[in-house]
Amino acid sequence: MTTASLEDALTGRMEGWALAPVLIWLLTEGRKIPEPGPLITALAHQLESAGAPVWRLRTGLRLIHPQMFGTAVIWQRGRGGAEETQVRHGVLDSDAYLGSPIQTFNETHRTVRYRLDRLDEARDHRVLFELAEQGARDYVIQPMTFSDGSGHFLAVATDRVDGFSDLDISKFGLLADTLAPCFEIISKRRLSQTLMDTYLGHRTGQKVLEGLIQRGDGEAINAALWYSDLRNFTALTDALGPERLFDMLNAYFEFVSSAVTARGGEILSFIGDAMLIIFPCNDGNEREACQAALDSAIDAFDSLATVNFSRRRANQPEIVFGLGLDVGKVAYGNVGAPDRLAFTVIGPTVNRTARLESLTKTLGKPILMSDSFAKRVNHLATSVGRFEMKGIPAPQEVFALHREF
Repeated sequence: MTTASLEDALTGRMEGWALAPVLIWLLTEGRKIPEPGPLITALAHQLESAGAPVWRLRTGLRLIHPQMFGTAVIWQRGRGGAEETQVRHGVLDSDAYLGSPIQTFNETHRTVRYRLDRLDEARDHRVLFELAEQGARDYVIQPMTFSDGSGHFLAVATDRVDGFSDLDISKFGLLADTLAPCFEIISKRRLSQTLMDTYLGHRTGQKVLEGLIQRGDGEAINAALWYSDLRNFTALTDALGPERLFDMLNAYFEFVSSAVTARGGEILSFIGDAMLIIFPCNDGNEREACQAALDSAIDAFDSLATVNFSRRRANQPEIVFGLGLDVGKVAYGNVGAPDRLAFTVIGPTVNRTARLESLTKTLGKPILMSDSFAKRVNHLATSVGRFEMKGIPAPQEVFALHREF
């Protein structure tokens, strides 16, 4: 679209349905809608009010995400609000994608149009036939290009018998250009949240996004802590190649993560083969946090038995790890150099949790707990003695679960 086309749209000189009020709404009120589903729903209503021949709208956004390839938002007349669905990696090899209009668009990055009353079974993808069966007559995909050059799209379908006019298609192209900055803001906001969730955890990442980013920013909180470490990792590093080593680490991290996140825990950091996990005491409820941490540990060790059974059958080394659990007050915040920070927990409780994990090696117990932690859980725990711990001024009584794994 040229500048003249934009002038024509905004001054009302463009024929047919009025695009100007839709663009003005999008540049003023629409851009404030923070989620794609509500934005597309509201946009569809604006287009209908303007008399646009719109039966279905769809946007496609590519994501930078460890699990998702992209997200799609679809509105269709008579079906209520727009629905957002996540598209997982691997979609480019699926039958739903291969030969589809979206593939054609992704390969050309240009406007793609299909008259749905003129389809060819030998050439056209089944999704076009499905749209035609529902009543659509014309379908167009317009590029929605972000400032970094990345290609996304706005797809519009109509059930008007004679389909779109050339002017309709031009208007939807201009609409896609105007809509792109709104979706780029949403996309960048989500990317920020994804990066925070992926590398810091959701709770910690949210605090960073809320502005807790200066060195020394933080707070004192009560929390149950988890510190776990793989056994014989140095020997495994020498014996396994990088690919097998990463496979083992990822398997270990995955089943532990599944156990702890299900009960409100958050992985603060991976330290080589070790994991530091926090269970904040919501409303000061230390008993609830400790029970969640211990239940997560039991779930993880129960899962480990299944994982190791599969690994033995595949002639892979078993995963063996030890775990220390403690509860207490920690400093939760930013530490590091002025321009390179880590959001973590520090304090005597952190130190004691790591020392408990180290004791699992010498005592032959997979899970060890501090006295204060053991007093706050429902499971039966037995004292295994008092022990000196590096950095801890007095000997500490240590407890183990009264069960075998």
